[in-house]
Amino acid sequence: MVGSIGIYRVGEVEIHLVKGDITELEADAIVNAANPYLEHGGGVALAIVRKGGEIIQEESRRYVRDHGPVPVGGVAVTSAGRLRARYVIHAVGPRYGEPDGDAKLASAIRSSLDKAEELGLRSIALPAISTGIYGYPYRRAAEIMASVLRSYSYRSLSRVIVCLYGDEAYRVFEKVFNSLLSYKSPNGYRSRSI
Repeated sequence: MVGSIGIYRVGEVEIHLVKGDITELEADAIVNAANPYLEHGGGVALAIVRKGGEIIQEESRRYVRDHGPVPVGGVAVTSAGRLRARYVIHAVGPRYGEPDGDAKLASAIRSSLDKAEELGLRSIALPAISTGIYGYPYRRAAEIMASVLRSYSYRSLSRVIVCLYGDEAYRVFEKVFNSLLSYKSPNGYRSRSI
């Protein structure tokens, strides 16, 4: 179920900020906030496997067997099983307080976008990577995500959905995005600056 929505623009790309369940979204790829071993035992990861099927976990384990653990800031891709998406991009974010954590979180977001571009996708849905068990504060995660989304060189992507599960996360991301991204008002898009 998807609730609130805010729409922003970066060049020709629309950024949709939504509150809801990422597994319900229609996008070419959804991003999973993963651990390096791609064991999907909780949070967004578990919800994705429950909804998409065990094939996602099986492909994840195969990836780790063949390539080793995914580095923090990196990504791996699997099919999406029964989800509406075609792919799941598994992004490994940092734990809050980890050395160079902000740069690693930016890398996880950028690497997710890079993988979507490599696959020639038009849309991607991102969760608030590292804000769950990894402890990143919503505000800092939102600032990093907005910065990456604003500076990214888009090619095939035309829609990026940032999907947040709870009210608090949505309010914080909305406040940050309103200050850092162009937003869509009833009369069109307007720029906001910090």
